[in-house]
Amino acid sequence: MEDAKARLELWSGTVAAVREQISRVIVGQQEVVEQILWCVFAGGHALLEGIPGLGKTMLVRTIADCLDLSFSRIQFTPDLMPSDITGTNVIRFGPQGATDTVFQPGPVFSSIVLADEINRATPKTQSALLEAMQEQTVTVGGETRRLPQPFFVLATQNPLENEGTYPLPEAQLDRFMLKIHVGYPSPAELTEIVRRTTAADQPKAETIASAQQLLEIRQAAKEVLLADEVLEYGVRLLMMTHPEERDAPESVRSYVRFGSGPRGIQAMVSVAKVRAISKGRMHVSTGDIKAVAVPALRHRLFLNFEGQAAGVATDRIIEDILAALEGAQ
Repeated sequence: MEDAKARLELWSGTVAAVREQISRVIVGQQEVVEQILWCVFAGGHALLEGIPGLGKTMLVRTIADCLDLSFSRIQFTPDLMPSDITGTNVIRFGPQGATDTVFQPGPVFSSIVLADEINRATPKTQSALLEAMQEQTVTVGGETRRLPQPFFVLATQNPLENEGTYPLPEAQLDRFMLKIHVGYPSPAELTEIVRRTTAADQPKAETIASAQQLLEIRQAAKEVLLADEVLEYGVRLLMMTHPEERDAPESVRSYVRFGSGPRGIQAMVSVAKVRAISKGRMHVSTGDIKAVAVPALRHRLFLNFEGQAAGVATDRIIEDILAALEGAQ
């Protein structure tokens, strides 16, 4: 019992230490940092949405530094080709004119891959990430290669620009465990950002944990207890995202065309387990499910024409569902 308690304290302390190191570099954005750490320690991929210049790239790079993971950045553009991501076979010339082919790995062969402005690439190139995200493998020239472990895709997109962009298809959106909104800093945070970024000495995060420790916490999260009533709460929440569900609130029936699929509840439970560990618990509470519901479901609700025309935010719909659940208890 004491040994289990010590391990739990070590795991929660590791998450807290990583969070603290990130705060040395990144000003504010505590909620964003928290959600990305939930996603990383749960072994999922995250989609970060926010206007340019909010430090999304720096945040991802800092997480890689804290966890001592290999990092690569892919700047998505309309002319980017799938082979620019996955790599390709190149011809190698040997002695006496002999030739053979050798695989030149692409930037996807890193533990943390930053897919910057992912919606700027064509669907053909976006789909090159599908196998990597789901299967953790890449197939080139008929040969399948394993990606390094752990492996995460942290993608960014700019919500303001539509010209020259290609919206992510629903199947690919569903493979992101969380969709995280990066908000604008407050005046006090903006002042501190300017002071840090224009000073002679730039802050840098220290390495806190290794890849092996990350994988250990990920495995431990799978063993976190999930009571039947907590799982039932999560399932009810998911079912109420569907407009045909009897208990769905009015906003769902009026504005939602399709609700979340099974990956929604899988994401909520996986992330809630990591949140429980970070709070020093080995059991999931309904509070954990509520805390992760919005980032886990906001990209899994698809609005009908009325919802799109009215500019209804999926966040508001999820909050209506949570309120309805609260009233039903």
